[in-house]
Amino acid sequence: MYIEVEPYHIDFQDIKTICTILNEGGIAIIPTDSVYALVCPLNNKNSIEKLCKLAGKKPEKSNLSIILDSLANIGDYTTPFGNHIFRLMKSCLPGPFTFILNANSSIPKMFLNKRKTIGIRVPDNIVCQEIIAYLGQPLVSASLKTEDEILEYLTDPEEIVKDWDDKVDIIVCSGNSGLLGSSIIDCTGLEPELVREGAGVLP
Repeated sequence: MYIEVEPYHIDFQDIKTICTILNEGGIAIIPTDSVYALVCPLNNKNSIEKLCKLAGKKPEKSNLSIILDSLANIGDYTTPFGNHIFRLMKSCLPGPFTFILNANSSIPKMFLNKRKTIGIRVPDNIVCQEIIAYLGQPLVSASLKTEDEILEYLTDPEEIVKDWDDKVDIIVCSGNSGLLGSSIIDCTGLEPELVREGAGVLP
């Protein structure tokens, strides 16, 4: 199943349909502000296992991220961090950045790596934000990659539907994505460290 969602004229019945499927244990492909992503709710262990299998990852080695619709409740998922980190995040988010932070006990242990860290994203994408807001909880996400040696990510919704329609429960199409994943900033040390330069440009 796939739904085309126009970001400037969102039909909230579509958002409700997407969230119903996610709440029932489904896996979705949705747009972000960088590339399309496989997603499922954070509180569903079985869905996380399915997502990891689709992404070709082992849960405990997957380095999955969670997507929030804002930074308002970030403390529900991370251990305390410095004001300089929060100021940096506020200057970058919403935007195409992933911040690596130390996770607290509310993050399911099944997909925490040995360092017990988690990637945090707040994409600047209204469709993505509305899905999370209606769902009422973060989404676990994995970027939708391709086996192509040149093109790392699937960017064309038609190609995504062709390759993934029989593998996931719903595909949310909202135009072509960018070519780059998010920039990744590790904030678990004394100072933030850019570990992957992607779509985001630090202020």
